[in-house]
This record gives sequence, C-alpha cells and structure tokens, in this order.
Amino acid sequence: MKNYKFLTILLAIGLVTVAYKWVACSTSQTETAADAVVEKSTIDDIMTRSSVRAYSDKEVEPEKIDTLLRAAMAAPTARNLQPWRFVVINDRALLDTISANFGSMTMAKNASLAIVTCGDLSAAMEGEGRDYWIQDVSAATENLLLAAHAMGLGAVWCGIYPVSSRVADFSALLSLPDNIIPMACVCIGYPAAESTPKDKWHPEYIRYNSWTDRK
Repeated sequence: MKNYKFLTILLAIGLVTVAYKWVACSTSQTETAADAVVEKSTIDDIMTRSSVRAYSDKEVEPEKIDTLLRAAMAAPTARNLQPWRFVVINDRALLDTISANFGSMTMAKNASLAIVTCGDLSAAMEGEGRDYWIQDVSAATENLLLAAHAMGLGAVWCGIYPVSSRVADFSALLSLPDNIIPMACVCIGYPAAESTPKDKWHPEYIRYNSWTDRK
C-alpha cells in the first residue's frame, strides 16, 4: 500500500511537471509570435509612411492628439534634456492663415490640426552641444509622423527652421518667446485618399567601416 501511494505521488508530480513545461512552452511560443507581429507592424509602419497633404473632413479625436504628443516625447534626447516643446493648432482661422502665408503649407487649410515642434533654448545643452536640440526635436517630429501613420492618420513635415524668415513669421504668429524656436509644422488629418510611399532604398549610399569599403 505504501509503495502504491508513493508511486501515485510520483505520477502526480510527473504530470504537474509535464503540464508546467507544456504551459511554459505554449506561453513562450505565443510571446514569440506576438513579438514577431509587433516587429512586423513596426517595420511596416516605417516602410509605408508617406507625406500626406490631402485630408478628409473628419476631425482627429482628442485622444489621438494626446497619443501623438506622447509618441513625440518618447524620442531619444541628448542627456535626457528634452528640449522639445509643442504648439497644437486646431483653430481654423489660424490654420487658414498658415495656408495662405506659407507656400509649402497650403494643405493646412484642410488639415484637422497642425503641431509645431519647437526647441527650447533655455533647456538645451550648453557649449558646443547646444545645437543637439535640433536632433532631439527632429527625432520627436519623426516619432509623431510614425505614430500618425500607425493610427491611420496622414501627416506631412513642413520645415520652418533654419529659414530665418519662417522662424520670425511663426514666432510672431504664435507669440513665441525668444527662447522657443519653431522647427517644423506638421499638418495632420485623416487622409482623403490612399498614398503610395516612395522607394528610397539606395544601396550605393552605404559604406562599411570606411568610405572606400562598399561591401
């Protein structure tokens, strides 16, 4: 009888061990598959993003605007100084003014909103690294564009900085203080039609280890 009970206990332990390993293996496989889906989705968003200049009448929801800004602020930043600042423009009259006064931003007239990405010089690095704010704000702007595309929105990056006249005009239009430099105006809305991304892959642009090695 004692041997029978002992064997029963051993069998139960074995079954529990097998079940645990099966669950762990299944969970691992599920997580691997999920990771692959996320990776593919991320790469697809990068590869299929394009500049969208025509928008429908549908307004962008406030929660999506919040997500866009959160994505922008998730960008890399030198020394984590986060010198980016954002001006959200959803006033129709102001969007019309931008459209009428900046030739490359005529699409603002039909956009649901625009987000002006700016650099705060008072938060920038001191010394030779001061202009890292440009890289930081550029990274934030690209994050914003990718987030817009991932959510089914269309967006286009319209440059402001370093053209001094544009910087001055936007600074006046938005009542920006001297330490805030407008870098780009991103017009955003729901696309009026599907857009086709440009093929920008050029292997001849690549070098390995030195400029003379093209492997």
